[in-house]
Amino acid sequence: MENLQVEDRLNLKAKKFLMWLFIIASFMMFAALTSGFIVYTEGNAERGIKVLLPKAFMYSSVIIILSSITAHMAYLSAKGLQLGKQKLYILLTILLGIAFFYSQFQAWQALYNSGAYFVNYNASQSFIYVFSGAHLLHVIVGLFFLIYALIGAIRTIPQVRNVFRMEVASIFWHFLDILWIYLYVFLLLNQ
Repeated sequence: MENLQVEDRLNLKAKKFLMWLFIIASFMMFAALTSGFIVYTEGNAERGIKVLLPKAFMYSSVIIILSSITAHMAYLSAKGLQLGKQKLYILLTILLGIAFFYSQFQAWQALYNSGAYFVNYNASQSFIYVFSGAHLLHVIVGLFFLIYALIGAIRTIPQVRNVFRMEVASIFWHFLDILWIYLYVFLLLNQ
């Protein structure tokens, strides 16, 4: 029995390492995208964004920060064996993630209505869609992590696995939070 627990912990460490590799790869991808934006604009005002960012992006920022707090509370609840609170906080995080998703679409709608289209003569405006769209793909992955953690809490899996699922989900969700704040500030500074 003890050998199974040791083997299980090693498997969990390997899985967490893979998640960190995914985070690093994602970070590098977004660094490349923002670098591409900087190279494209080259300080040339003609190639600037030339559109005000929609307020929905600001609301998205508030939503994702709140969701990061609820994700952390879910993790603390999992560690404290408070499954009822863990389920509640995971569900709140999922709902806030969906609200973030919705607010991003509202921002795209506002951009479109202001004349900033995905395909246009100004690729800088297209970068807004690329940044937020790539981030939304990561949010979908984060929502799957959260749903997986919620299923584990509902099924009352062993504590080690429950905490592991919650830890991985919250780490990835915090990464999404930090990534969005970076992208939002980057876009604000370049609008």
